[in-house]
Amino acid sequence: MLIGFDEAAAFLRGCKDAVIITHRNPDGDCIGAGFGLKDILAELGIRSRVVCHDEFPSPRYDFITETGAGEDFEPQTVIAVDIADKKLMGKYEEIYGDRVQLCIDHHISNMDYAERTLLNGKATAACEIIYDLAVYMGVNISKHCAACLYTGISTDSGCFKYDCTTPRAHEIAAEMMRKYDINFARINRYMFDVKSAGRMRLESKVTELMESYLGGKLNIIAVTKDIADAMGVSMDDLEGFAPMTIQLEGSEVGIFIRQRDNDYKCSFRSANDVNVSEICQRLGGGGHAKAAGCQMTGSLDDVKKQLVEAVKGALGQ
Repeated sequence: MLIGFDEAAAFLRGCKDAVIITHRNPDGDCIGAGFGLKDILAELGIRSRVVCHDEFPSPRYDFITETGAGEDFEPQTVIAVDIADKKLMGKYEEIYGDRVQLCIDHHISNMDYAERTLLNGKATAACEIIYDLAVYMGVNISKHCAACLYTGISTDSGCFKYDCTTPRAHEIAAEMMRKYDINFARINRYMFDVKSAGRMRLESKVTELMESYLGGKLNIIAVTKDIADAMGVSMDDLEGFAPMTIQLEGSEVGIFIRQRDNDYKCSFRSANDVNVSEICQRLGGGGHAKAAGCQMTGSLDDVKKQLVEAVKGALGQ
């Protein structure tokens, strides 16, 4: 059920012992949203903890997670942030998937799995919604919370350069800088500029890995576990490669594939007018019009064939 700020505020003020679920392969928005909401609940005197199927990337996000994800307790309240589909909870789907009482999200593909969903499909990031909710509630925002929420907005907007960037995102960023004096330059440096040696080696190899299809309108980069191991690259190092797939002139759609233990994570990007969220929804995933994703199983060759056919249909070829 879709709700507004009134009901969301009332729910949060009345909740107790909350678990905050973030999606697997965590990024800046879900980490910032999870820990930012944890700070907000603490201001209300409500105990909470943040959980994730995967470990939070370190040291990149240590400035957020160093406060601790929270003590262990049996939750009375279950909240999901930045999760459009409960399948993205990983191991926590079985535990909490059917018990989510509030979901705060900005994905137009949200599956409405929660009892209450505070959704703004036009927001740059889930952190944008959480900030506006905190202001609406009149809750004090700590400097740590401000850094969390700024990080989510900055990363999901590609440092404010993606099409999804709203005027409100710029306004919130300015407020974080002016009122909370966050170290925005350091945050953006760690999010976008600092790279491991393995990441640098892999970036030099990307042009060799890129394959073009459909007359150059579709570009795919696939990184298998063998390639990652050979380059000394961790899963954390593979964040941020998807936009590179649409940098080639003439690109309409790009897909970055990374192999995991039992499947492939496929991250889509649209250069112009193709709605990749619609493509991903047909493949069991979802996301935004310009940035979306899905999970695929099978051999890498079979996965590529399915992806090419799906994009071919979207391009009307």
